[in-house]
Amino acid sequence: MDKSIPDPPTAVLLHGILGSGKNWGSFAKRLAQEFPMWQFLLVDLRCHGDSASIKKRGSHTVASTAFDVLKLIGQLRLSPRVLVGHSFGGKVALSMVDQAAKPLARPVRVWVLDATPGKVRSGLDGEDHPVELIDFLRRMPVQVNSKQEVVDALVKAKFSVDVARWVATNLRRSSPSGSRSSPSYSWIFNLNGISEMYKSYEDTNLWRIVENVPRGVHINFLKAERSLHRWALEDLQRIHTAEEVAADEAGGVEMHVLEDAGHWVHADNPDGLFRILSSTFRIETSLRGRE
Repeated sequence: MDKSIPDPPTAVLLHGILGSGKNWGSFAKRLAQEFPMWQFLLVDLRCHGDSASIKKRGSHTVASTAFDVLKLIGQLRLSPRVLVGHSFGGKVALSMVDQAAKPLARPVRVWVLDATPGKVRSGLDGEDHPVELIDFLRRMPVQVNSKQEVVDALVKAKFSVDVARWVATNLRRSSPSGSRSSPSYSWIFNLNGISEMYKSYEDTNLWRIVENVPRGVHINFLKAERSLHRWALEDLQRIHTAEEVAADEAGGVEMHVLEDAGHWVHADNPDGLFRILSSTFRIETSLRGRE
């Protein structure tokens, strides 16, 4: 970020279930290099990463998670111009729009990456199922001797190698590196809370936001080409209908497809995702230049 620019425009990047803000690290650095006047806020959602140790009252839901992020950006005195959410994070971004008059700026552009506003459909045979993955992790020891131990256990349980390695990034060394005792690792998430969050993700319906877009809000959906089970024909038809009835030029709905990508869009095809998202930052930078 160019610190000489007063009140720089802000983009908030939100991860999915069992992820963390660092999932966006490399991609956010690339955006920051291309658009140096912007600042990027990478959030660890409740029950994940550095937020896992923060005790939260009430239910762990999409709505409560969105409220957390709104509270955070309010405390930081930020008014984001762009919200980007992957999977669960995409619904969180929609819920932020649903809940907020402030501190969200207008116009605000929302990107929902490989998630629909409504029903979450289970995976096909041979694909990784989040509920089963969460349940499996809850049965594992709180501490393990190595990350490879977790990878091996997940692969043995028929989860993919890619998902197993990704999950293992959520392990943090819990024994001091200089100690003589054998190393151990523990999870940096709250699996009971995450289980509740995923149930809320399945149940939360935010079609009303998409089909009655608030003035000054532009919602972009991105479907991963190989993420077939998450998208029904009904979902695509409703989004295309919402595109046609968008209220005004400053607000609306748009559908995109990212080729050569599965659900993990920022890992599977980062170049393609960068090209698609860059248009938003160019538009917002241009609009800001006219203010």
